[in-house]
Amino acid sequence: MPIEPPETQIVTTWKIACDGGEGALGHPRVWLTIPAETGYVECGYCDKRFVIDREHATNDH
Repeated sequence: MPIEPPETQIVTTWKIACDGGEGALGHPRVWLTIPAETGYVECGYCDKRFVIDREHATNDH
């Protein structure tokens, strides 16, 4: 049984940045690209999951 990610955010761009959102207590900013096949990507530092809103996504993928 997979463990749920700590936080999920719906986004409208295929490429997103994650810095942990904790200011100085976060992590280095990383850029993540959401694969079209899965529709989501998880940050390797904080495990936050970013899910694409395909209906409202910009067409830059």
